[in-house]
Amino acid sequence: MSYQCFNLDIQNSIAHLCLNRPDAMNTMQPVFFRELSTILSELQQSGKARVLVLSSTGKHFCAGMSLDVFTSGGFRIDDSTAAGRASLAMVVQDMHRCINQLEELRMPVIAAIQGGCIGGGVDLICATDIRLGSSDSFFCIQEINIGMTADLGTLQRLPKLIPEGIVHEMAYTGRRLAAQRAQQCGLLNEVFETQEQMLAAAMEMAAEIAAKPPVAIWGSKQAIHYARDHATHDALQQMAWLQAGIWQSSNLMEAFMAKQQKRPTNFPDLPPLQYFADSDYPLK
Repeated sequence: MSYQCFNLDIQNSIAHLCLNRPDAMNTMQPVFFRELSTILSELQQSGKARVLVLSSTGKHFCAGMSLDVFTSGGFRIDDSTAAGRASLAMVVQDMHRCINQLEELRMPVIAAIQGGCIGGGVDLICATDIRLGSSDSFFCIQEINIGMTADLGTLQRLPKLIPEGIVHEMAYTGRRLAAQRAQQCGLLNEVFETQEQMLAAAMEMAAEIAAKPPVAIWGSKQAIHYARDHATHDALQQMAWLQAGIWQSSNLMEAFMAKQQKRPTNFPDLPPLQYFADSDYPLK
């Protein structure tokens, strides 16, 4: 399937999703959200990929929301009545669902970021698991510079990734966070001199992850996210039940045998998801 805003390629259990509107600085508009949601739903359901690399094209990773959507009359917000403003909450929550899909994937997501990651772009990368950057990358909570509060997840996720004081600084001033400082405060795992080096490192890391048992990777992601949002005691209780549910002795044996025989591991893929509502069970 072809997309207007993205290129998607899956090879060797690695999905590579690339933002592909460089002339428009990879801005976000309704088509962007529709296509991203469709792609993430397919990746989640199929089980064909074990890891997702999210990258971009052109000078900037993503310049955020396309303001033309709001200024050209294509999408109108009725702020003249209480009911109109209340309806906006439903619109924002619908956009949340798309970003949440990225965070909730059964596989890790590695973001490879070059140039500007601005506004909605920050919302996007905050929902990923691992972030790599080129030396020219920078991050900006641009919403405050255009007179609004960021509303798609940055203010909720970013304080769990970097010190809160830096989040306050970015959210109140709209200043840019440069790559080196982003790495120092923990937003970026590593910084590379060029975009090409960064993407090569992302794909190398993805290959390492793809060689591990997918169910154990999924379990690790679940445990980390649960621990982030809950007390340690609650997270330990959840971990015990999680381990009981995903334990698979054959994966341990395969890891031991592969190391002993000096060969690549061979773990089963996650099965495709069959949603109840998609069942063809006849009405009776």
